Amino acid sequence: MAEIFVYTDGACSGNPGPGGWGAVLIAREGERVVKERLLSGGEALTTNNRMELMAAIAALEALARPTDLTVVTDSNYLRDGVTKWIHGWKRNGWRTSDKKPVKNEDLWRRLDTAAGRHGLRWDWVKGHAGHPENERADELARAGMAPFKAVVKLPTGTENLDP
Repeated sequence: MAEIFVYTDGACSGNPGPGGWGAVLIAREGERVVKERLLSGGEALTTNNRMELMAAIAALEALARPTDLTVVTDSNYLRDGVTKWIHGWKRNGWRTSDKKPVKNEDLWRRLDTAAGRHGLRWDWVKGHAGHPENERADELARAGMAPFKAVVKLPTGTENLDP
């Protein structure tokens, strides 16, 4: 039986700014990849944390049926939020321990719903450290951001494309 892994990443040019997310879904039998799916998207004005959340949400929502899988992220915000903090937020009416509204509550709620359909294990890897699937997720996130990177007005009034 195949093991399912999801590798996610988010990217942002400026924070906030144009951003993108990417996810690599892989089914493996031993070391052999039997199926792979790549997902990517973005937004014109967002934050890196929102894109990290969107990568996981999109991957989990893309699965047609409940699945046991491992989600691998380089975001401590995502991993700690979904494995530690969310329980207290829900208990406190989506408030932090100091009674402030939870940032990105809309996406945390959406992730909670998507995650509830699956049997999940959450793993963390160091970003930009040569992990092949994490690097691919990063490439997808940057590709998802690309359509939203606009012409930037320089102070002199001239225009330049943001590389």
